[in-house]
Amino acid sequence: QVQLVESGGGLVQAGGSLRLSCAASGSIVSIKNMGWYRQAPGKQRELVADITREGVTNYADSGKGRFTISRDSAKNTVYLQMNSLKPEDSAVYYCKAIVRFLGDYWGQGTQVTVSS
Repeated sequence: QVQLVESGGGLVQAGGSLRLSCAASGSIVSIKNMGWYRQAPGKQRELVADITREGVTNYADSGKGRFTISRDSAKNTVYLQMNSLKPEDSAVYYCKAIVRFLGDYWGQGTQVTVSS
């Protein structure tokens, strides 16, 4: 079992920055990829960025050049630095971990609201 706890969401003006954190606990040695997804009202959940255990990153087009995902293996934490935020970035942001032999685990989500 893996538990994921997100933090760092909030209200920010357009052009501002936020840093999301996701701390993992439990069977952390079995975690493979970790990532951030988001879901806006009335829309499907979508990938924002993910990172492999080896540090290889992948970004959705919407965040390229503005968002940076990183992983601190010592702290079992994944981060999402979001710069130049836009109102369309407003959503609930979820952390996801892919756990070997167990499947996908999700955090509870953290709200990001960007005002224009």
